[in-house]
Amino acid sequence: MGIEKKQTRLEWRLWQHIGWALIRCLFALLLGASATAHAVEGIEIKEAHIESAEDGYKLAATFDLELNRGLEDAVTRGIPLYFTTEIELTRPRWYWLDEKTLRSTHTLRLSYNVLTRKYIISFAGGVQQTFNSLEEALFLVRRPSRWLIGGRGALKAGEVYNVSMRMALNLEYMSKPFQVNAINNSDWRLSSDRKNFSFKAEDK
Repeated sequence: MGIEKKQTRLEWRLWQHIGWALIRCLFALLLGASATAHAVEGIEIKEAHIESAEDGYKLAATFDLELNRGLEDAVTRGIPLYFTTEIELTRPRWYWLDEKTLRSTHTLRLSYNVLTRKYIISFAGGVQQTFNSLEEALFLVRRPSRWLIGGRGALKAGEVYNVSMRMALNLEYMSKPFQVNAINNSDWRLSSDRKNFSFKAEDK
């Protein structure tokens, strides 16, 4: 009988360890799923660099961007979304505050035509591209074409500049009443963290 009781206690302790281990694994999975869901519904700058070109300096960047359900519904109801990328270059100075050398913004407009059932990406200057699906349109938002941030004379060759950039859903293009409602809605607070890096200006 004594041996049987000891065996029963050992089995009970073993099952307790197994149970706690399963609970910890389940908790870790739930945390991971929550973190993944949070990361998916947002904007992340995956890669960014500045290139020297004949006409000046251009930004090349790629983004990880997914719309939450509220924004998807807004687009399909005909409400356009504006995504603005802003970039600022400063030149460090040991004797004074950093010199703000260059600032530029670039906005893409995502809209949906209910009649043609096409998604539209609009650029500055009135240029448009149409797509059959939202995912196809978002691909262009995630991987926009290189755009000019400054002419050849904007930066001094050989100087090193600190670069700071981000992308965000821009509510300034919305009507004032809509802006008020959107500010109080977490679905519309969509923005990346700032990405910082250095760039050395060179002659092309």
